[in-house]
Amino acid sequence: MRYKISELAERCSVNKETIRYYEKMGLLSEPSRTDSGYRVYSDDTVTRINFIKQMKDLGFSLAEINKLLGVVDKDCERCRDMYDFVSGKIDEIQDKIRYLKRIEHMLMNLKECCPDVKSLQECPIIETVMNGK
Repeated sequence: MRYKISELAERCSVNKETIRYYEKMGLLSEPSRTDSGYRVYSDDTVTRINFIKQMKDLGFSLAEINKLLGVVDKDCERCRDMYDFVSGKIDEIQDKIRYLKRIEHMLMNLKECCPDVKSLQECPIIETVMNGK
């Protein structure tokens, strides 16, 4: 099937500016055009945009997605390359989780400094942070 940019945007639940931006970034190839100059897209573009959206939902940046699409577009060894890329992303996410858990623990400790009386002039949380404890 062939889609004009507004139809493609609606089908993929993105706006037209997103599609143009993806083209500019090289995530989508330059579309063919009608005789009157309208961009025309195929079902392959729908699949590609849906891939981009799914990868964004998984936490990949557009730069990383661009690299992933390079893997997708390769014919040989793409499964191994994709496995390595996803494995690296898992490591990155696990590092972020450890970091966030550490922050959570520190915030919980700060919260424990605070007495039940909330109307104190001097705040134990502020004092703890200011004194670097």
